[in-house]
Amino acid sequence: MSSQWPGGILSKTAPTITAPTAGEGGSASGMWTIDEVLVHEKAGNWPKRPLLKELYAWGDNSPKGQLGLGDITDRSTPVQVGALTWTKVAVGQIHTLSIKTDGTLWAWGDNSSAQLGIGAISSPYSMSSPVQVGALTTWLSVSGGYRNSQGITTGNALYAWGNGAEGGNGLGNTFIISSPVQVGSLTTWAQVSSGFKACLAIKTDGTLWSWGYNAQGQLGHGNTTSISSPVQVGSLTTWAQVSLGRIATLAVTTDGKLYAWGNNAFGGLGLGDTTTRSSPVQVGALTTWAFASSNGSSGWALKTDGTVWSWGFNNVGQLGHGNTTNISSPVQVGSLTTWLKLAGGQYHAMLIKNDGTFWACGRNVEGQLGDNSTTNRSSLVQVGSLTSWNDIAQSGMTHSSLAITGT
Repeated sequence: MSSQWPGGILSKTAPTITAPTAGEGGSASGMWTIDEVLVHEKAGNWPKRPLLKELYAWGDNSPKGQLGLGDITDRSTPVQVGALTWTKVAVGQIHTLSIKTDGTLWAWGDNSSAQLGIGAISSPYSMSSPVQVGALTTWLSVSGGYRNSQGITTGNALYAWGNGAEGGNGLGNTFIISSPVQVGSLTTWAQVSSGFKACLAIKTDGTLWSWGYNAQGQLGHGNTTSISSPVQVGSLTTWAQVSLGRIATLAVTTDGKLYAWGNNAFGGLGLGDTTTRSSPVQVGALTTWAFASSNGSSGWALKTDGTVWSWGFNNVGQLGHGNTTNISSPVQVGSLTTWLKLAGGQYHAMLIKNDGTFWACGRNVEGQLGDNSTTNRSSLVQVGSLTSWNDIAQSGMTHSSLAITGT
């Protein structure tokens, strides 16, 4: 009881109540009876219990245990990953990375190319439960690629590990790296996004950098030449967020513009055609974009007004428009203005509303929509009844879903 209402114990003496502000905070010092507890709870005057940041996983779990549930069995509804508390989660091709609330990094799933970062590759070549990556307690964000991984610490240092094919680790070579190695010596990295043997990252000064595989121009340098070390993309200093799908990129600037480049075979760049681009091209003329997510063949984006939009490949209804028709320009999904976060998986999409509910659409053969079925959905369906969803794993290369609850 006292863990929920700190500062007192059960007794016959009523507590001293300091009401919360805007529904949060407040205190209840002194001692109280159960009757007094009930009175103040009903009046809305009692401090709220913080919601734990729990990690849930569902969808494809074979053959590497990438859901972290200790087995290789697919799930069609969310299942909690252990009893630990988490702040961030990311998924690669068939591996997962997550940061705990204490700043430690954990990984599980496929480790055939050392993408888990837990040391030299040895049998077994996969882990079906979370394993800690090194001893650092300063991890801030993480991203999973095809068979490699990247992470940023609270000191803005960028690290890479796993398969360095095509220079995808940004370390100037193509080696397999079995533990996190810092990319250069700079401590000015703010965000990183991994794709198929390639990465894009934003620095604290708003510049955009990329490296790795570039056959479709997804690095944004105006060519299709792969590079093994970070090179700046253009000269803009207003990049706010970037999402590298398998071989296509979407990015948003601080002034609300949306840009796209890379493979465009199905209209996944949102530019009204199917022509591949090797340099950033603005999507339309709007300046109201807040966030974008690419899975390589289709894209989703959130506007500042809380609406969501999608475009590109739609063979299993992954665009959420109630059909399976491809479209090459952004089209609004429904009419709601209450969307908060989104992420695109491989052929499915996941979204969170501002009321904390979770929604999904698209391919569901492996149960990745979490609606207790394996039926594809071309319109958004709610996942369970929880209203405390907080963060979603983003990757354009997986049939798994992972998300975090709590505040």
